[in-house]
Amino acid sequence: MILSLRNCFHCPRTSPTLVIVSIQRSLFFAASVLVTSAPIVAQQPAGPVPATPVPAAPVVVQPGAPGEPTRTLPSTTHGILPQLSHDDVTFMQGMIMHHSQAVEMTALIDSHTQNKQVRSIGAKISSSQSDEIRFMQRWLIARGQTTGMSMADMPGMDMSDHAMPDMPPMPGMLTRAQMEALRKARGAEFDHLFLTGMIQHHGGALIMVKDLFDAAGAGQDADIFDFATDVDNTQRAEIRIMQGMLEEKR
Repeated sequence: MILSLRNCFHCPRTSPTLVIVSIQRSLFFAASVLVTSAPIVAQQPAGPVPATPVPAAPVVVQPGAPGEPTRTLPSTTHGILPQLSHDDVTFMQGMIMHHSQAVEMTALIDSHTQNKQVRSIGAKISSSQSDEIRFMQRWLIARGQTTGMSMADMPGMDMSDHAMPDMPPMPGMLTRAQMEALRKARGAEFDHLFLTGMIQHHGGALIMVKDLFDAAGAGQDADIFDFATDVDNTQRAEIRIMQGMLEEKR
């Protein structure tokens, strides 16, 4: 560059001032290219990079018996269904059949009576027992069981009972003759037959719950225990309500 500059000074056609300005511009352009073409490096925080936190393993706790402490189980522990009891299965299958007749009875109310009290208790029974039927069906299906009940599983039934079509299969259920009388009744007669029939029906459900808890090894499943206990409490309360309604009509 210096040689070129000297040569330029001796060149009659080139002004030394213009040559110097041109060189300065060239140097500035070169510096700009060096700056803009340099790779941009993100600023890193000072010190060591913190490690990514590892999620903590789940803690599985088994509640202790009354008066005993809880136990911490391995994180690989998996819940399993308790051992299946035949009595639990037949109770649920039988109660589906039992509840179904109660829902059938309540379905007659709209067209058979205008009694507000009967309509109110009937709507409550229909709603609760329909929900319970769905619960029992899910419980049985989850355990690979059918939701129906065979004749051999029905209490007190044997081959000779086929000659007795009017005998109800479960405790407290209405016979065919009782159901036919309920369908034909209207007004006050229907109210009386419905209330007495449902009290009989609820009484049968209480017998079924008692039989369940009396059977060795039955009713130990938590879902079964809670459900059967709720059936007992609810239907006892409804029996008292319906008995009070009958007393008012006397």
